[in-house]
Amino acid sequence: MAGGSLLAPSLANRQINYKGRTTIPVLLACIAAASGGLIFGYDIGISGGVIAMDDFLIKFFPTVYVRKHAAHENNYCKYDNQGLQAFTSSLYLAALFASFGASYVTSNKGRRPTMLIGGLSFLVGAALNAAAENLAMLIIGRMMLGVGSVPVYLSEMAPPKLRGGLNIMFQQAVNFGILCANLINYGTANLQPWGWRLSLGLAAVPASLLTLAAIFLSDTPNSLIERGHLEQGKSVLQKIRGTPDVEAEFQDLVEASRVASTIKDPFLSIFRRKNRPQLTMAVLIPYFQQVTGINVITFYAPVLFQSIGFHSNASLYSAVITGLMLIIGTGISIFTVDKFGRRVLFLHGGILMFIGQVVTGLVLAFEFKGNEELSRGFAVVILVVTCVYVVSFAWSWGPLGWLVPSEVFALETRSAGQCITVAVNMLFTFAVAQSFLSMFCHFRFGIFLFFAGWVVVMTLFVHFFLPETKKVPIEEMQQEWSKHWYWRRFAQEQENQDDSKP
Repeated sequence: MAGGSLLAPSLANRQINYKGRTTIPVLLACIAAASGGLIFGYDIGISGGVIAMDDFLIKFFPTVYVRKHAAHENNYCKYDNQGLQAFTSSLYLAALFASFGASYVTSNKGRRPTMLIGGLSFLVGAALNAAAENLAMLIIGRMMLGVGSVPVYLSEMAPPKLRGGLNIMFQQAVNFGILCANLINYGTANLQPWGWRLSLGLAAVPASLLTLAAIFLSDTPNSLIERGHLEQGKSVLQKIRGTPDVEAEFQDLVEASRVASTIKDPFLSIFRRKNRPQLTMAVLIPYFQQVTGINVITFYAPVLFQSIGFHSNASLYSAVITGLMLIIGTGISIFTVDKFGRRVLFLHGGILMFIGQVVTGLVLAFEFKGNEELSRGFAVVILVVTCVYVVSFAWSWGPLGWLVPSEVFALETRSAGQCITVAVNMLFTFAVAQSFLSMFCHFRFGIFLFFAGWVVVMTLFVHFFLPETKKVPIEEMQQEWSKHWYWRRFAQEQENQDDSKP
């Protein structure tokens, strides 16, 4: 019998008896998580506007500056530079390796130390970027921003009934960070010659909030119980729920910790045949999330809009508009994900994203010659379909690309599954960030058709291979795999093996 099913009766019997309310410690945890999401979003959005600033290019990438302003230069290739791409992508390469270290620290030292390390790392990274005098300082600073990470602190502090919404709210904080970055870049672009330093240095503001939160907030009950501090864990649980009557939830946490401690090698378990469906989701969903092409917009929006003929200010406020679309789309997801389900949002989002990418590619193919500006009318068309594309991503593959993988794993593979999900996401985020400007130069308008092709593949994958996870308890997901036309061959094989045991 799987470890997750050992826990299921306890949850089924006691979860309805959980007591408590939303308390000040939970609200403070929300602020801490929002700070972490704000930093991550800010770091995603800030680089695209900065590398479009002339003062930044003159100091670090003079050859790109010359190409940018050269008459009749091929607009598709003006920003094709490996060092420029490394400035953006280095954050995600560092995050890839840091995710493994963060997992160890979180499990053995608690959630707060990971938050503190993350906050301090963000502060150092912001300082290095703002004071940078050479490319090495820039890239090291970006890597320090990647080392910082926000652990599962919020989900463990929040009441169970609020966890789903708060999970997507964290994504909303990321989107707000992207919007803030685009607004700040718009404001600092004319502060010559140091506007780019201010843009990069302002990441220290949310980093300070995260660091202070890590110092003053308590660790989570889950973490304390995991490490054997049962009484302290119960005391913290009573504090954050605002009631001494927490026995039902406390016993579930103790039971979950006990079952988890019996799992000797979750990474070995996840590669067993019975877990093939979950492993497939852990790899393909984050991979598909990146080959939607969304990070073309979030990383390089100002550069992209400048390349296709927008003037500097127009490209920056166009990036602000797309940042706003991310917030609107995620807001739609928050209010619809539990009403319509995950599959509906995935499928509708995929269709509209496909249309947006194809229209962009076709407009560039027929109306943009590469060494001339796009006409005003077609520039507006590009901006509109980009907004449609971004909104569609933000209600579908944006938040659900993180939410669905967290819902499909049994207890014995949950930690390994989440680790694989994060690692795959960071790996391909790095790949897209490091290669896009070069791909844009060589593929030209075809890059949008390339991403559109992947959107077709991933939408078909959801249609045929992803079961609905809406309102399905994690402990019952194995039954959903057993009903699925394809995955049941793996799940039912395990059930038959279990039935044959005495």
